[in-house]
Amino acid sequence: MTEMISIDLEDAETKGRYVAHIEGSSETGELTFSKTGSTLIIVDHTEVPDSLRGKGVGLALAKRAVEDARKNKVKIVPLCPFFKATAQRHPDWSDVVQ
Repeated sequence: MTEMISIDLEDAETKGRYVAHIEGSSETGELTFSKTGSTLIIVDHTEVPDSLRGKGVGLALAKRAVEDARKNKVKIVPLCPFFKATAQRHPDWSDVVQ
């Protein structure tokens, strides 16, 4: 991966999303979640356009969600198949991923 990835958080009262912007591309990737109280979020969808696949965008989105969960003392329920599979490959995320 040679492109820089920046990730913004769009946070509302009951849901939110992380949006990945890739240097040199007008397309974005996203990871969406729902909030179930102040200590639990449900990651329900990750989407990366075909043109950005294989560049680490999905992993960057997942890592950011985990970092923010740790910082905010929130647990993650992974309903999204991509996030769930990625979390299984990262046992070090078990402190926040249920």
